[in-house]
Amino acid sequence: MEKSEFYDIVGKLIVPLFTGSALVGEEGSSPRDLEVALGKGNTILLKPAKADDYRLILKRGQAFKSLEVNLIRSIIHEINIVSNSAIDDKMYMGNLYDMAIEKALIESLTENGSDTVLGIINALESWASRTYEGFDVELGILVNLAVAGDGAGKLNYNKIIRRDFFALFTDGQSSFIEFDRSGNLMGYVNLKKTKTVPTISPNVYDRLAKVCTEKRVGIVLTEQADILIFFSHQLVFAKRNGKWCVYSHDEIIRLLYNNVSYTAKQIRRAIYNTALDCSFSYKGACIAYVNKDRTLEALNHIDAADIISEEHFNMKKQLELEEAGKLYNIGNAKEIVEKFSMSYEDFLDKNQTTKTATIRKIVAGKKLFELDRKLMEEMASVDGATVIDYDGTIIAVGAIIKIEAGSLGGGRLAATTTMAKYGVAIKVSQDGIMQGYSVDKQGKVKQIFNVG
Repeated sequence: MEKSEFYDIVGKLIVPLFTGSALVGEEGSSPRDLEVALGKGNTILLKPAKADDYRLILKRGQAFKSLEVNLIRSIIHEINIVSNSAIDDKMYMGNLYDMAIEKALIESLTENGSDTVLGIINALESWASRTYEGFDVELGILVNLAVAGDGAGKLNYNKIIRRDFFALFTDGQSSFIEFDRSGNLMGYVNLKKTKTVPTISPNVYDRLAKVCTEKRVGIVLTEQADILIFFSHQLVFAKRNGKWCVYSHDEIIRLLYNNVSYTAKQIRRAIYNTALDCSFSYKGACIAYVNKDRTLEALNHIDAADIISEEHFNMKKQLELEEAGKLYNIGNAKEIVEKFSMSYEDFLDKNQTTKTATIRKIVAGKKLFELDRKLMEEMASVDGATVIDYDGTIIAVGAIIKIEAGSLGGGRLAATTTMAKYGVAIKVSQDGIMQGYSVDKQGKVKQIFNVG
């Protein structure tokens, strides 16, 4: 493979799969070097063939894990096969590369059973374009990699999954049909009772993630025709909007970093979980995490009537009273002073802020990471922005953000990029895409991840 072609493939097919990664150059290589190997300082080195005298350097903030190294190795193997086919039709080649990525994703999880998993995914994709009695179908399948049937007298998945009756047996959340690694039917699995196991998964699929070990793959077709893959107690891959994406959970949590207190990682994990839950419940959201020294500036964009924290209301009150004392506000000073010349509780009562009062009562002074996960998903889905201070205090829910002049995009994107100037902000669209924003060293808003 020509170097220019390999650069193009890595840039278009591999880099987008790994959140936070970027090509940072190349180095010399010898035939003794592996095609894919871990480098120094959270880098991974890759080349198309052992004989090549160079390796590209892929870098990100978080170290690459063994599963990701295996995935990149599988991708390079598969794209070499496609590249060597010498097909001139670019559209056809593009489709082959997409198929190569899909095959590599599954083979990176397991050598035994990959054909079965790929075949099941293909069968589920046929359901993605169908309905059953007018309704979109949700399906859930487990593949037990530890069991290999001989096929004698067995029912194979390719005789079952595409049949209409199959649409009635599973829901992809608590009920599943299980096959062995040869694709033979094992039986029905109900996940109502599951043991306590740490997972990284959308909350609605937490029970599934708990039973998916290194010997069990979970596959879900959602009502929105997305295909999700669970392995090693986490969501690992998803095909959404026709494209496969890799969920590098730890890297996204790292990208939410705020240099604050000892609870920062706990807060970032809770913020990420909330965004993930909104993404897979197909609810839009805007979540902002404010830096310790930027809270007052962030409050300038939030209406006092949206603030559920009394501490932050008092900070906002002080800002407004200081603003009232400035010459250009002399005409409005009396009105502003009168508006804030009362306690927080009286302010909420007088301004009839039913939403704020209700949410304040429900939150009951708890930090973000102390709240029920389902509650956080539902609150973050309220129209407007959820704003969280550096220590996990919820400042506002459903806040209408005062955006800056010249903001581009729709209301949710404008609110997200506005709040990103004071920390990190995540936009979750209703089709499940999660986009994170922060600022660079020059204070310019930049996208730091895009998943889904």
